[in-house]
Amino acid sequence: MNQEAIFGPFFVMMGLTLLVWLFMFAKRIPFLNSVDIEPNDLTAAKLAEISPPSVTNPSDNLKNLFEVPVLFYALALYLYVVGQVDNVHLIAAWVFVAFRAAQSAIHCTVNIVMARFATYAISCLALWFMVGRAALEFFGA
Repeated sequence: MNQEAIFGPFFVMMGLTLLVWLFMFAKRIPFLNSVDIEPNDLTAAKLAEISPPSVTNPSDNLKNLFEVPVLFYALALYLYVVGQVDNVHLIAAWVFVAFRAAQSAIHCTVNIVMARFATYAISCLALWFMVGRAALEFFGA
């Protein structure tokens, strides 16, 4: 199998992070222009206090994209370096990315908590499956 195939979901995940980052600013900048507050008085706590969910959710989601996905990036690089990229890992990687994209879309828009949780859980199961397979191979089990 082409070991570089793992970089498809790797870069799509980075693209998702970029899209959420841009969406966050698309929501935040118009909001900040609409409120009467001095820029020097705007702390992170004050912004969180005055912002509606439509402004805070994309920011919260961007933070989420630097939590569990960091493990995905590290694992993808590991799999490439040790030559363990196979169809099973690749399918699991695309499942991870697809469900993280769905989770981000839900979080940044309608924010239906149970739907958001379900997509998050499925993405994490795909990632932990990948981690488990890689660890078993590493430890020779």
